[in-house]
Order: sequence, then C-alpha cells, then structure tokens
Amino acid sequence: MHDQFPGLPPDPFADDPDDPASALDAIDPGIPLDEAERAAVEEDLADLSVYQRLLSPRGIRGLVVMCEDCREDHYHDWDMLRANLRQLLVDGSVRPHEPAVDPHPDDYVTWEYCRGYADASLRFHERY
Repeated sequence: MHDQFPGLPPDPFADDPDDPASALDAIDPGIPLDEAERAAVEEDLADLSVYQRLLSPRGIRGLVVMCEDCREDHYHDWDMLRANLRQLLVDGSVRPHEPAVDPHPDDYVTWEYCRGYADASLRFHERY
C-alpha cells in the first residue's frame, strides 16, 4: 500500500500477515479533491512548514485537534500531519494511523495558536 502513496512514512506492519488493519487495504480510496479543496490543502502544507520552523525550536512537537467523532483531543506530530495532508492531495483520503503514545499536551498547540504566533512573528520582524 505504501507504494501507492509516495512521500508517506512506511507502514511498520506492511509485511505482518496477522495485522488486523490489513483489511483496510480493501477500502476504496477517498474522493479526489476539487480545485478549491486542493488549494486549501496545499496552503495548509505551506503553513505547516512555517509553523514547524517557528515552533519546533521552542519544543512544540505538533498540533492538537479536537476529534469531532470522539470529542477528544488528538495529538499529531509535524511529520504525521504532513503525511496526512499529502495523502489528501493524492486520493482524498487519510489512512488510519496510530495515535501519539503518551503525548504531553504542553508539547502541542492548535492551528489557531500557530496562525497567531506566525502573524505576531511576521509583524515583529517587519517592525525591527
């Protein structure tokens, strides 16, 4: 399955015949994105790169997102977010993934925090 999605991290269970997730390989791919959706995902990828450059040196590992299905926070490292967005561009879907193991909530911020931090950094550099 990994070969279908270049640029994604390898599946650590790809050769495991007992992997219960192997049934997911039979799931139809997502619906391809329209032009506006594709532009939004590409913008998110560009923003993510900026946010990581600004916030990683300060110990931020990624983003926290409230899951609409389970109503719980999900913690996503930068690389996993990037892989998810790239897969959306490939086929309009996001593969299931393992959640962060024992995440430290202080190491993750929201998209809104990232946007505000980036805007404030830009304004600071414009002034000085």
